[in-house]
This record gives sequence, structure tokens and C-alpha cells, in this order.
Amino acid sequence: MKTYNKLFILALILFAFNACDQNYIDGISAVDPGADETAPQVTINFPPEGYEIQTNAAIASVDIDFEVRDDIEIGSIKVNIDGAEIASYSEFMDYRVAMRTYTYDNVTTGSHILSVTATDLDGKTTTATVNFAKSPPYVPQYEGEIFYMPFNNEFREMNSLQLATKVGNPTFADGIQGGPGYLGAAESYLTFPSAALAQGEEFSASFWLKIDASDTRAGILSIAPVEPGSPSDKPSGFGFIREGSGTSQKFLLLVGNGTNASWFNPGAPATIDPTVQNGWIHFAISISATEAAFYMNGEQVSQGEFPGIDWSDVGPLSIMSGEPNFAGWDHKTEKGKMDELRLFNKALTQDEVKTIMLKEQAAFYMDFNGDYKDNITSTDATVVGSPSFSYGNGISGDSYLGATESYLTFPSDALAQGEEFSTSFWLKIDPSDTRAGIINIAPAEPGSPSDKPSGFGFIREGNETSQKFLLLVGNGTNASWFNPGSPATIDPTVQNGWIHFAISISSTEAAFYMDGKQVSQGEFPGIDWSDVGPLSIMSGDPNFSGWNHKTEKGQMDDLYIFKKALSAEEVTLMMQDGL
Repeated sequence: MKTYNKLFILALILFAFNACDQNYIDGISAVDPGADETAPQVTINFPPEGYEIQTNAAIASVDIDFEVRDDIEIGSIKVNIDGAEIASYSEFMDYRVAMRTYTYDNVTTGSHILSVTATDLDGKTTTATVNFAKSPPYVPQYEGEIFYMPFNNEFREMNSLQLATKVGNPTFADGIQGGPGYLGAAESYLTFPSAALAQGEEFSASFWLKIDASDTRAGILSIAPVEPGSPSDKPSGFGFIREGSGTSQKFLLLVGNGTNASWFNPGAPATIDPTVQNGWIHFAISISATEAAFYMNGEQVSQGEFPGIDWSDVGPLSIMSGEPNFAGWDHKTEKGKMDELRLFNKALTQDEVKTIMLKEQAAFYMDFNGDYKDNITSTDATVVGSPSFSYGNGISGDSYLGATESYLTFPSDALAQGEEFSTSFWLKIDPSDTRAGIINIAPAEPGSPSDKPSGFGFIREGNETSQKFLLLVGNGTNASWFNPGSPATIDPTVQNGWIHFAISISSTEAAFYMDGKQVSQGEFPGIDWSDVGPLSIMSGDPNFSGWNHKTEKGQMDDLYIFKKALSAEEVTLMMQDGL
């Protein structure tokens, strides 16, 4: 045995020498520091540029992964978040290559800049940066909302942050607000566990749909049991489907009442010609303990008495197909588009349906819940000065809080177009300044607001006990005035709370409203958008302060912008906030 061990050790030694001779192991040679010619190379592997953390926790973590290489020797590495150092390294096993991971567990809501800086022994430095963000925790937008899928390039439900199960190859295309929405494909759909959804006596759904009429029947939304095969005999759950021909498609709802399916099949009121009505349609389903109804574009097209929904033995929620459990009449894949799918554990009223539909037509929306982001495009505002937030003191959650020489701007290219424009917002003024700019999109020249040939500006002025609001809109030549005087005047020592404002501009008239009441209206030849600058929020600066209407140091909340003229009814819905 001893002889065997000696022979084995000798063989290992010979193998090692042979490996060296064959260059299997790199030799270590001295390097002249004076030969250091290049700065370190820094690569951030994670997070990637534009990465967004989605969690409903207030504070998140991110696993930072980076690599540094140098031609001679790395001296030090520093990792910073938003300019503050969070980690540093000065000792390296391999002095030319350093691969590191670091978990940073204090990521707050908002945008952040990660930088990794490497310095070699010769003092040469390289910095790599990545912009990433943490989305604010999702807050349900409406009473009773238990499920929301915005289809923003992923099939994620926002209340649970759970991904749907994807069947086939659904993808994304332009949605109702210009961003991404769901796009169907042959034999493709989504499913989602229904255990938390299929409960209670009341249930509602709201969504936008653009059908693909190449299939003359399709399933759209369902939660149903596997058996029996015929949808008309389903004793529980529900199914929403369409059927007909290439020029006539009717929509119908079936709801299981404990015995079989109650039908809501109104015929003509819920029928479209897809060769004519080929755009987006808003649908809502509302089920209570005593009746069920569904709506198209806010109008009730079907309603009837109903003994109550039964949820026994139902399968998963199925989106954009009758499969797997509601395709008994060949109502299978909907290859069209869907957007803004919401489910509720309550029955929706018609006003609630109309409010949801209206808000989802907005081109711009800021809720000011801890960030200065347009929620529709996920674009951050440019922040001027030092505005902040009034936490928990807004109409809903937080609100914008102004400060001296502070305001927000956004690019206006996507907003400043077309013949119609509206905005809706809540405002609580700070009367310590007797004049202020509130919101505008205007050209830099000329300096006087009354001579602005394009865009618009909304301002206030007066004294400590009398503040009037006025609107100027560029008509292509100069500014048309909407200055109603006393109907739009408040005493801020008395009326010092939140006020709802709405501005509505069409091709023939313009108006503005306070707390739902129209205080100014007049004929108007149409808005001109030539040469306008950015959208400015809570100041006349930079382009509408010619009369010293500068910072509004008060509060703003729930700012919406629409590329349509709001009706008086729609203004009331926005003020009442519907739900």
C-alpha cells in the first residue's frame, strides 16, 4: 500500500510539471507600473439603464452587479447612490479584474442614479452610471378595486404584483392612452387565480376593448367551472362573449345563479358593425345580489333582475378567450386589444362607470403621491427649485406643496396638439402671494400674457381678501380672455380649502369651472399651439409670468389633462371623483 501511495504522488508531480510545460497555468510576471496606459473599464451588469423596481413595500432593495478591469492594477472602487457612497473596495484577489455584487436595501420611491467609480494605481479614474427607479406602491384608484392590469409591457396585476399565466403568444400594442396595451394572438390568452376574486355577492369589471373581427365569435372575460360544457348551463361564475358576422357583432353576458346561467343578451343595443365601429369601446359589467347589467361607452345596454351570483367550483379568471372553461360554443381567442382591466368586489353605478371611462381617456395624470411623475407615460417632471409634498393631506393621499421660486415642467409636444384641450385639478392656494401662475403651456415671446398668440395660461391675482382666477388662451393672433370677475373670485381668509378647477377648450368655445360650476364661458375661434414651450405647473415661469404671476406656494392634487373638451357632466364627475 505504501509503494502504491508513493507511485501515485510521483504521477501527480509529473503531471503538474507537464501541465506547466503545456501552458495550462499562466505564469505570474512582474509589471512595470509606468506602463499603465489606460483607465479602468467599468461595466454595470445590474440594474440595467431604466430599470424600475415594482413592489408595494415602502422601501425596496436592489442587487447591484458590476465588473472592473484594468490593464495594470485596480487601486479602489466606490459605489454611490444619488451621490452618497454606499460601498467601497481597496483589496482585490485579482488586481486586474474585480467582479462584485452588493445588495442595497434602502431604495426609496422615485428616480435614482447608481454610479461605480474605479481608480487605478496611476490615478486614472472611470465612472459608469445607470438611472433606475422604484415605482410608488400601487394604491387602488377606486373603492372596491381588487384587481388591475394596465398591460404596461407585462402581464402583471398591480394589487398583488403577481404575473398572469400566459398561454400562447399574446403581445403588446398601443393602448387606450397611447402607451402599451394587450394584443391578442391565435390560441393565446391569460389566466389568473380566481380564489381571491370569486367571492361575495357583488362583482364588477371595467375594461377597454378593440375587437379583431376576423373571428366572428370570441370569449373576452370569464370565471367559470369546467362542467357542464354548454355556457348556458353553467351554474356558477360568469362569461362575457361576442358573436355574429363580419358586419354585426353582438355582446352578451351569462352569469351563474346557482342552477344555470342567467342571460343578459340585449341584441341591437349591444351590437356593433365592426367595419364601422372599429375603435376602442369601454365595457363594464356590474353584478349585485338583485340585478346584473353591462355598459358600453358608459351607456347601460342590458339590465335585469338576478337572484345573485354563485361561485361554486369556478376555475381561473380567463382574459381574452373563453378557454379554458367557457368555450363550449367555440367562443375562443379574442385576437384584438384590451387595456385597463379592473375588477371590483362591489356593483358599479353608472356614474362610477362613466368616471372610470373618463379618467382612462386622460393624456396626462399626476397624483403627487410621493413623486413628480406622469402616471400615464411614467415620465418624471423637471423640478425647478425645492417643491415638496404635503404627505397624507391631499384629496387622495399626498399632494404637491409649492415653495418660493419652485415649480415643475414637462415636455408639451404630446399634449399641445389638436383643436380640443381640457384639464382638471384640485388647488389650495397660498394667499401670502397676491398673484400666481397655476398652469400654462405658452411661447416665450411676447412677454405680455395678453399678447400670447398661442397656448394658454391660468392665473390668479388680487389682494389678501380677494383673489380672482382668469384664463387666457392663444387664438392664433393674441390671447382671448376669460375673466368673469366675481363668479371666479374668492376671499382666501374664508375659502381657504380645496377647490376643484376644470378648463375646457373646444374649437368653438372655452370655459372654466370652479367646484363643478361654470364660472366663465365664451365663443372662441380655436386654440393655436405654435411655438409653445413646456407645460409649467404651479408657476407662470418660465413663459407666462410677464405680469409677475410666478410661484404658487399652495397645494395641488390630481392633475389630469385631456385632448378633448370636457362637458359640464364630465367636469362634475371629475369633481365628485365618481367613486
